[in-house]
Parts: sequence; C-alpha cells; structure tokens
Amino acid sequence: MADTVLLGLDVGGSSIKAGLVDVDRGQTVTALQVIPTPSPSTPEAVLQICAGVDRQLGASGPVGLAFPSVIQHGVARTAANVDHAWLGFAGGERLSALIGRPVEFINDADAAGIAEVTAGAARGVRGVVMLLTFGTGIGSALFIDGELVPNTELGHMEFHGVDAERIASARERTAERLDYEQWCARVNDYLARLHALFWPDLFIIGGSISEDFEQYRHLLKSPTEIRRAAYGAQAGVVGAAFAALRAQRRAAAASARAVP
Repeated sequence: MADTVLLGLDVGGSSIKAGLVDVDRGQTVTALQVIPTPSPSTPEAVLQICAGVDRQLGASGPVGLAFPSVIQHGVARTAANVDHAWLGFAGGERLSALIGRPVEFINDADAAGIAEVTAGAARGVRGVVMLLTFGTGIGSALFIDGELVPNTELGHMEFHGVDAERIASARERTAERLDYEQWCARVNDYLARLHALFWPDLFIIGGSISEDFEQYRHLLKSPTEIRRAAYGAQAGVVGAAFAALRAQRRAAAASARAVP
C-alpha cells in the first residue's frame, strides 16, 4: 500500500513554509519551500499564496495549515505577528474553498508539538510534555499522554511584569545582544516558572534557535529532562500534515458512528 502524502503549510510573520509530508514515515518528500509572507499579511494575500503552493506541488487529500494565532473552532482569535484582519477569520474554511479540499487550521506551536509527539523527540513519552519554540516570540504546546491541550500561549504568560517572550525569546537575545550564557539564564528562570506550574515530564526546545542547541545545551538547567526538537524548521509543516491526518481520521470515525 502506498504511503499517504499530505501538504503541510506553516505561516509565520516573515515567511510561509510548505512541503509534502509522508505522514506514514513522518518526513517531508519535497524540499522545504520558504516564501516571504506578503505585506500586508492579510488573509486573502496569504491564502492565495498557500493555494498557489498547493497547485504547484500537486497535493491531494486534506491540508494542514499552521498559523501563529489562537485557533478556536476554526477561527483565528489573536494576531500578534500578522495583519489584524485575521482576527475572527476562518482561515481553514477560506483555504478549503480555494483548493476544494478539507483544511485543518491549527496553532503553529501546537502543530510543531504534534510533529514531535507523533514522530519526533517526544515519541512514546507518557505524562506531561511541553514544547517551547523560541523565535520571534515564544510558542508553546502542551500534551498529556500524547493528547494536545490546544492554545496554551505560554509565551504570553506574565513574567517579571511583562510577557515572557519579551524577556526570553530568540528575538530578544538578538535585540539585546545577549550571549548564550546570559540568554540561558533567562530561559532557565522561565523554565523554573513553568515547572512550578505544570511539572512536565519533558521539555522540548524548538524554534529557530534550536538549530544551535549543542552550543548552549550545557547551560540549560531544569529538574525536568530537556531535549532538542527533532524537526527543526520543518516542525510546523510536518505537524500541520499530521494534524490534517488526525482531523481526517476523526471525521471518518464520526461518520462511521452516525451510520445506523
């Protein structure tokens, strides 16, 4: 039987990443496409690009669309690093209308977490797993025995009087010209706060800065094990495809239950 190959899309404030993903093997089967996010990053401008990528890659089946927002019942509820026209917008529904196939619309950090829990650094790990993506902001994904608790948004947790991402994100490290020792001191403080609140069994460090993980891993301290995310820059794309597969299976199961 042929493997299932689905399109994963990962929209960010600066770029849109895309690729076809073999969801049986947990790996991309095309080179990762990176396209600049249009300015302004309105829903129609972004989704027309996504639809064009879908046509170019000849995708079939459901599509996963990862997006930097709280996604509640298919609707974007926040817009921290994209155009505010996304607020209240059903991104998956619109892309589905453009391409004629189902679309699973999901928070980008949640998508990255799904990739790691399904086939990456947290595969087979029971208990509480927390993925943290350090980039322009701090994304978070929380899992209990492999099941996602969506939209945790722990980068916006109050931390020393401001959002945590304004202190410990990779962007702040660059803006303040912090060396790894200085930045990791902030991250360790943040991890200690999260540990006190959630007592996770595993922290996974993702986002752009995870590519340099070996340079600073010895500086990270926590009572909980810390692992580097396995998928790196592809995490959102792979996780979005996995999310589309999960949604397809849920729909099939619901349909089967509805048959008398």
